[in-house]
Amino acid sequence: MDIFQQIVLGIIQGIVEWLPFSSEGILLLVKNNFFEEINLDLFIRQALFLHLGTFFAALIYFRREVGSLTRNLFHYKKAAPETKKILNFLLISTLVTGIVGLAILKLIDFLSITSFPKTSTAINLGVGCLLLVTGLFQIKASSAGYRREYNLNNTDSLFLGFMQGIAALPGLSRSGLTVSSFLFRNIDETTALRLSFIMSLPVVLIGNLILNSTDFIFVKEMFWGFLFSFIFGFLTIHLLMRFSKKVKFGHFVFVFGILMILASVVNVLV
Repeated sequence: MDIFQQIVLGIIQGIVEWLPFSSEGILLLVKNNFFEEINLDLFIRQALFLHLGTFFAALIYFRREVGSLTRNLFHYKKAAPETKKILNFLLISTLVTGIVGLAILKLIDFLSITSFPKTSTAINLGVGCLLLVTGLFQIKASSAGYRREYNLNNTDSLFLGFMQGIAALPGLSRSGLTVSSFLFRNIDETTALRLSFIMSLPVVLIGNLILNSTDFIFVKEMFWGFLFSFIFGFLTIHLLMRFSKKVKFGHFVFVFGILMILASVVNVLV
């Protein structure tokens, strides 16, 4: 792990996080094909640490709303009904995400110590298949939503929490799946995009506290990955959020997944 590698991964995380791609999937592909051999469990911990950079970028960008929600959390009884709906949604979805995400990470940890294939070709094939799922999900989503924050209910919380949890699999886009899931639930597109990023904040913070507080060795090179993730995340969040609302990435993600699968098959045959 050198400074150059961390800077490259940090820049990619800072840019891709706001797009309906899988930032973990792209990071995994770059690390797998251009840098050293992959240890999936360690990679996920490193990727989660890089997410702290974009976490602080989003925290600053949404500082007014996050500050308001935090204050209302400590004065829940006095909060407006719409605010209570958002707080309930965030609390339930975060809990569900944690349960589902931890179960998936335990599975990945188990597979990493078994004879499950971990060659670069197998990793590319796996990420390619998951990118297909991400692309299809986005293609099927409708942007004709009419519901807003005050329409959120427990079904929304459970469904969105589950979809955010399965995004622990590298190749499944957290933002792509959650925004598409909001649209499936007929949530307004602008509301969907904003809530998608806000609901990621507690998950990234808690995930780092749980997974990276033990058995995780911080080396100084990782600081550069965090720094560049924050810088590029902060510089690009507004532009890419507006851009992602105007461009439908589902077809591109789907085609990219097919190309990764074909490349893997060709590599095996050759």
